[in-house]
Amino acid sequence: MTYQSTLTYQDYSTGHPWYYFLGGKVLTPKQILEATRQSGYQGYCRDEIAKAAALCEPQRSAKLRAIKSEAMQGVRDDLTRYRQLALTLHRHGRQRPALDRVTACDDIHTNISLKHNHLVNGFAHLLTIDHLLSQQGDLFGV
Repeated sequence: MTYQSTLTYQDYSTGHPWYYFLGGKVLTPKQILEATRQSGYQGYCRDEIAKAAALCEPQRSAKLRAIKSEAMQGVRDDLTRYRQLALTLHRHGRQRPALDRVTACDDIHTNISLKHNHLVNGFAHLLTIDHLLSQQGDLFGV
């Protein structure tokens, strides 16, 4: 008896390698940014960002801007690599695999899913910091 899977890319999130392996659409950076905004996710550095936000001014704004600068550079680097991976995936081909013989996806699928997740975190950090910088911080620490 041969096992035949009925899984489709819709069974996985865009952050999972099998989403791409099964033919899921590569999202644009704008789509990733909007999905991150809609999710409310604050990124893996949310505790560091919250700690900076709790400081008194002007240290608060200076620390948040420093974290933002670091996050911006990370997002720039991630965007460059994401675009390279999207092109590689396009060239790799998008034929639907015969799932009864497949046990693992290719490296390109893992790579693009990881870079997608890096972008989600980077965008989450930038969105969180921008929101905090739009608010007035405590001037006197009382």
